[in-house]
Amino acid sequence: MKRYVIRRLLMAVPLLLAISFVCFVFINLIPSNPAEVALRVQQMPVITEEAIAEMEEMLGLNKPFLIRYFDWVLGCLRGDFGISYVNPARTVAGELARCLPATLQLAAASFVIVVVLSIPIGFLCAVYKDGWFDKIMRGIVFVSTAMPAYWVGLLLMWGVSVKLGLLPTNGSGSVRHLILPAFTVALSYISTYIRLIRNNMLENMKQDYVLYANVRGLPQKSVLVKHILKNSMHTCIVAMGMSIPQLIAGTIVVENVFSWPGLGTLCISSIFNRDLPVIQTYVLLIGVLFVAFNLIFDVLQTVSDPRLRREK
Repeated sequence: MKRYVIRRLLMAVPLLLAISFVCFVFINLIPSNPAEVALRVQQMPVITEEAIAEMEEMLGLNKPFLIRYFDWVLGCLRGDFGISYVNPARTVAGELARCLPATLQLAAASFVIVVVLSIPIGFLCAVYKDGWFDKIMRGIVFVSTAMPAYWVGLLLMWGVSVKLGLLPTNGSGSVRHLILPAFTVALSYISTYIRLIRNNMLENMKQDYVLYANVRGLPQKSVLVKHILKNSMHTCIVAMGMSIPQLIAGTIVVENVFSWPGLGTLCISSIFNRDLPVIQTYVLLIGVLFVAFNLIFDVLQTVSDPRLRREK
């Protein structure tokens, strides 16, 4: 087991380097000159060749490509992601630190909603297979999966906030501001995990250990919860773990719909302002989160499932 964890950690290092290289390359493929972009963002009245050359030297753009890449990677390892083009007095790390708590708050609330709703609904859909509850939930799952998040957010704003006046339409500062954007982010994941848990439970109901448990006379509630549901959740561990970085990355549209002051709003404003260091760091951060959570929950799944431990 320890050897497996060490091997996975060693495999993550080249993967992270590849992600950083791809991120750096794609940002540098943008046809505009970053030095000229920085001058325009800072609203310099007259942009001359001398000003561009001075800005290139200030930003280190006059160095060879690979040297700039390794300087950027080493800076990232030290927590130095550069400065913002929009406001040179602010660092990219400072901008991310300012917006990250709001995004984490939204992602955490969405994850709680996903877990609280998807597990019992998926469980009941499997227990009452082809019943009226299962059919209604499958219909809702089918419809909600097809709806984009921004459209769901606008519908909730119109129905809950504008028509009923129950919750605020945008902003932050209280739990009431958090409910609509959190539910909007969570809706598509709820649908996914309801299907996953239902299908896993139906597959496990056909296994021999369920027959043996029933033959032994165990209570049906104990068989469903302690055996079928528990074994069905093993395959959901990695999927739920991977949904955490997806929730963080997926808030980018919802945050802008509800004017939530998180990383998504920062990223969209940086795209419009061509604040390249912020965009580059945001993409790198999301890539690192996916690799890290994939590693963590893969190890947790191996620890929790004896069959996987024997394979490793």
